[in-house]
Amino acid sequence: PRLQAQAAQAPAARVFASDAGMVLNFIKADKTGDFEAVMSKLKEALAKSDKPERKQQASSWKVFKSPDPAQGGAVLYVFVVDPAVKGADYTVSTLLSEAFPQDVQSLYKQYAEAYASGQNFVNLSLVVDLGK
Repeated sequence: PRLQAQAAQAPAARVFASDAGMVLNFIKADKTGDFEAVMSKLKEALAKSDKPERKQQASSWKVFKSPDPAQGGAVLYVFVVDPAVKGADYTVSTLLSEAFPQDVQSLYKQYAEAYASGQNFVNLSLVVDLGK
């Protein structure tokens, strides 16, 4: 019931206030296909957007999957955003709704129900760039 309530509410804007960021996503092992399908729709949404910041977001946003099991048998997916687009909203449901207003309810339900537990949203500030 709690997950359904969260899915029904529009989440607060997810904005990175730093140089880069990571989002740790703990996904149910039997829902990885659903999660990855929504990530494909997210990629499509960013690609078809006419907003320049969406193209910037897409160019610096990667989704990784850990081969190692996470706590409770969940599967860890990590969003790596480097550099972060200052002031841009990284809320998945918002991005999906811009491109797919008719499908956003079903896409967000599929996305929300894939989670074993919530997201860890991590702002990162550059300390040392070893390549420069």
